[in-house]
Amino acid sequence: MSEILSTGMHVLLFLSLYVQVFFLVTFLENRKKIITRNGPTSLSRYPKVTIIVPAWNEEKTLYNTVKSLLALNYPKNKFRVFLIDDGSTDGTWNAMSKFSKNPNVKIFRKENGGKYTALNLGLEHTDTEFVGCLDADSIAHPESLARIMSYFEKDPSAMAVAPSVIALKGKGIVQSAQRAEYDMSVYVKKMLGFMGAIHVTPGPLTIFRKKVFDTLGPYRHAHNTEDMEIAYRMQEHRYKIEQCNDAYIYTNTPSTVKKLYRQRTRWIFGFINNTIDYRRVIFRKKYGNFALFTLPSGIISVFAVSLIFGNLLARIWDFILTKITQFKITGFEFVSNFGNLDPFFINTKSLVFISILIYSLIIFSIFFGKKIVEGKWHFPFYMLYFFLVFSIVGPFWLLKAVYNTALSRNPAWR
Repeated sequence: MSEILSTGMHVLLFLSLYVQVFFLVTFLENRKKIITRNGPTSLSRYPKVTIIVPAWNEEKTLYNTVKSLLALNYPKNKFRVFLIDDGSTDGTWNAMSKFSKNPNVKIFRKENGGKYTALNLGLEHTDTEFVGCLDADSIAHPESLARIMSYFEKDPSAMAVAPSVIALKGKGIVQSAQRAEYDMSVYVKKMLGFMGAIHVTPGPLTIFRKKVFDTLGPYRHAHNTEDMEIAYRMQEHRYKIEQCNDAYIYTNTPSTVKKLYRQRTRWIFGFINNTIDYRRVIFRKKYGNFALFTLPSGIISVFAVSLIFGNLLARIWDFILTKITQFKITGFEFVSNFGNLDPFFINTKSLVFISILIYSLIIFSIFFGKKIVEGKWHFPFYMLYFFLVFSIVGPFWLLKAVYNTALSRNPAWR
């Protein structure tokens, strides 16, 4: 049994290393294409854009979100904002009403039906060439929309362009850890963009050609991850998704372990179940790197963490039971045999080496993501919190997502 486990561990860690190396090779091949612009962005043509802001109980953040949209460096007669109250029970509607007289803003109110229904209501009233969404807890950089639209201008085949989502500076270890994660995500999403393998069009200001929804249909519930499912659907139909690394959107992040746990359980649950729904595309060459790389690497991550952490918990539990039995028989000598506990029950020398390589490449991805965001190299000390929080808590929400999938339980939104 231990030999099988050892082989499985080596295979999964090697594949995880392969994923990180693949990102590095992609970066080295395309690094000169990564351009970070400063100052205003000009376009030869400014297409009309509708930005939908769905909101449910967002009274505390909505005002700043809308103000950031109205401050965009984009002709005011070329974009409009739809604010949609999805049956909020707080003061969200009152916050929206403050913008009711603005000619660029239109407000809607509906019964609660979920974010995707609010987005679809906005789509029903959209008649512009382009449409996008901005979550009501996010802030758009003044140049973000123009920079995104420059990708459409440069590449007529682009059907959607996603921004770089950056975590707002918060308080405490949990939010600091997420800053490093979001920095890494900037790097990873850019590499996936080069590969044509983006698997999520995030709610913070991804812009689509309206043709996408006219052709493929509206948003779906999609296990509470509608922004992921629409990307899967686009990839299945070979619609090109780009990533604009210097279109910055700043988003609020969960402030407690409990809130983070719920959010990430929902995200992982969505990935697992959307992948199951679209299993027909996996390893199909005609769907490109999305089917050959993104989905398989995500599945590998799920299996790797589940196996490693599940086995670790099993070994710890077995260790505890053994000590309890020993205590009943001979007395509690807890320290004397503690060194015999091997979490993996295998020789770990080569695993440690592979793990060091993986962590080194992860550190690089955080560094470079930070450079894209700030334009300079420096050591983000909050990266230490990232390894601490995500190493300890991350496996739990992943296992919870697997558990929910097995029992067909939808995780709570918040």
